[in-house]
Amino acid sequence: MSAPDGSPVGAERSIGQLFASATTEMSALVHDEIALAKAQLKQDVKRGAVSGGAFSAAGAVLIFSLPMLNFALAYGIRTWSHWNLAICFVLSFAANVLVAAVLALIGLTFAKKATKGKGPQRVAASVKETAGVLQNAKPHPRTVPVSDAVEVVARSTS
Repeated sequence: MSAPDGSPVGAERSIGQLFASATTEMSALVHDEIALAKAQLKQDVKRGAVSGGAFSAAGAVLIFSLPMLNFALAYGIRTWSHWNLAICFVLSFAANVLVAAVLALIGLTFAKKATKGKGPQRVAASVKETAGVLQNAKPHPRTVPVSDAVEVVARSTS
């Protein structure tokens, strides 16, 4: 086995090698966090776009189909039931409103899913957790051998 920098595991590495390895790993971690944030935001934007499309479709159906559907439905109801023509037009309008309400409910469902997406919040929590771990990291305590100890000598200033 070998360490991320290619040196064998258990081999003594210099401070420069350790620092380079730590820098490389931190850079990879930051890039991975950014990629995660992009993927989660892309999914939330996609849900929002579907919601907006459904709301737009509901509005377009209601506006553009009313004249044609009202006339066709009203005359169809009148032919079938022999009711007053005004009542037939009210019933055809109610049918159009019902279709628009169903489309609006579909849009509302997707809008709720888009707002429930916690992508940015999860990424921020992950970054805070990483920062907390790095802040609490302490260097390994090293003992100074007695033979390498240096005595502190006071200098006189003259």
